Amino acid sequence: MKSLAQLGNELYFGRKSFNIVGNRRRWLTIGLVFIVLSIGVLLVRGLNPGVEFSGGSEFRIEQAATTDSAPAIEVLANAGVSETPRVSVIGDDSLRVQTSQLTSEEIESIRSALAEAYGSEQISSTFIGPAWGQDVTQKALMGMGIFLVLVAVVMALYFRTWTMSLAAITGLIHDLIITVGVYALVGFEVTPASVIGFLTILGYSLYDTVVVFDKVRENTANALEQNRVTYAEGANLAVNQTIVRSINTSVVGVLPVGAILFVGTTGLGAGTLRDISLALFVGMIISTISSIFIATPIEVAFRERTAAYAEHTKAVLAKRSVSEDLVAVDATSAAILGTSVAPGGHQGQSAQPRKKPRKER
Repeated sequence: MKSLAQLGNELYFGRKSFNIVGNRRRWLTIGLVFIVLSIGVLLVRGLNPGVEFSGGSEFRIEQAATTDSAPAIEVLANAGVSETPRVSVIGDDSLRVQTSQLTSEEIESIRSALAEAYGSEQISSTFIGPAWGQDVTQKALMGMGIFLVLVAVVMALYFRTWTMSLAAITGLIHDLIITVGVYALVGFEVTPASVIGFLTILGYSLYDTVVVFDKVRENTANALEQNRVTYAEGANLAVNQTIVRSINTSVVGVLPVGAILFVGTTGLGAGTLRDISLALFVGMIISTISSIFIATPIEVAFRERTAAYAEHTKAVLAKRSVSEDLVAVDATSAAILGTSVAPGGHQGQSAQPRKKPRKER
């Protein structure tokens, strides 16, 4: 079995190739299906916004005798709160309890009950109004919008073509929608830390896409000045040359994030790290896939819709077809003439021209 390094070497020099760009309709259809499914999940289940977005009350318990969530759930149920509170363990002996909006009397009563249940006097309460949560939501959406606009401008200036800029933006939107859809599907709580994670994966996806597009630009710099390969074939070579690098980068990034998510959360109960790692873990995997199977195929689809590249592709394919026909005609002619040698074959030493002997002076 070949190692990943050997496979990468063969892909880079073209000894082996996956026809990713050639099958772009298949990958784009799959990506579109996942986007539709993610939007459907968002419409049916919706997101689970944290108290920072929806508003509500939050209790922080420090130096607790236990970090079990059962006492907090029981205290709020006895206080008449129908909603199940969100309890997060912070550090070794601290908890965060989030619930819906409460009155001042209810907050004081619940705080006293929590102090008795957890054997701690260090309990703080915070009230977050709906107006503040709405403002946070607007700022988060504004931040993502500004990020996407800046990406479009920078990509257009860097690559000097609208096709790569638009393809990169499409790939980012693909990653964001699917990541948010996964959040809605599994019920992950969306907090400001989650928004930071979303912005981080957009940057990661953009970085991976730029690396692939740089190789595409290098391979297709003189695409219109030759008639051997099409733009799509040059772009497909670029994807194959960078695919192993993308996988390695993804593995290196996902492993520590997975450690934070599955080990750090279980052992330390770090709420903020958990929220960020959830977004990073899902988004980094999806962004790696999109940089290979979505961004470049979309860019090729946009590029081949321009007149110059569409005509060039037709000319290359037409010349290739004529060359194949000529080979077939030559082979047929050879058979009719009684020879069995196809073009490029060898008839043996006896068929080679003989050298005339040099005359002696």
